[in-house]
Amino acid sequence: MPELLYLELALLGLCSGFLAGLLGVGGGMVLVPFLTYFLGRQGLSADLAVKMAIATAMATIVFTSLSSLRAHHRRGAVRWEIVRSLAPGIATGALLASLGVFALLRGKSLALFFGLFIGFTALRMLRSGSRPGTMRALPGAAGLFGVGSALGFISGLVGAGGAFISVPFMTRRGVAMHQAVGTSAALGLPIAIVNAAGLVFTGSGDPGRPAYSLGYLWLPALLAIACCSVLTAPLGARAAHRLPVAQLKRIFAMLLFTLAGYMLWKGWSAGS
Repeated sequence: MPELLYLELALLGLCSGFLAGLLGVGGGMVLVPFLTYFLGRQGLSADLAVKMAIATAMATIVFTSLSSLRAHHRRGAVRWEIVRSLAPGIATGALLASLGVFALLRGKSLALFFGLFIGFTALRMLRSGSRPGTMRALPGAAGLFGVGSALGFISGLVGAGGAFISVPFMTRRGVAMHQAVGTSAALGLPIAIVNAAGLVFTGSGDPGRPAYSLGYLWLPALLAIACCSVLTAPLGARAAHRLPVAQLKRIFAMLLFTLAGYMLWKGWSAGS
């Protein structure tokens, strides 16, 4: 691969790691559009590029989550009882996504779903705080299993760590914002491990993959992004306790709108 591409991937890893630590979101949501672009430059079809971008982004979250998790845990910001309650559902939903639905969907459909979903997430970010939400207690075991299943399933289809669901869910149920962000970092780990393992298996027989691929994982990108993202995730976690995160979320939402537009265009052009 060209040296310039390694530098671009390293910069992408630094940015995504910082955003993951700062906001509890941003890893996969930022990585997927850029990886789709980089893979397209390597001559891959739009359909395969989208699938490999989602899978590779998911695998990088394993490393980003570990780094961010350690930083949040040191500050006592991880609610481990919530993590333990959601984990069984997360594993179930992730397996259903990575071993079942992901293999059946075309890259065009995944790109369109990704674009619509992060556009919706950006809209939620802009509207957060515009009106007070009703506080409710956390649901029981069955409810948490259902939430975990949805979290693992949707995250597997968009290559993200799931904080776009878990953070709003927890804050609306009385969990402090900094604890919701820290807990979402811990939840990202089982989401990423189960989905990445499933996508290695699912993509093993797909033709047209570039050199140094493991299933749908693009290993050069995984290595470059993982090595850099773990450096900046703790910095983002530290900044989350000092900076006006609400304002930063509005800025990040505008970036997500741009990336959503790119993925919608990519999905539309893949079928034309």
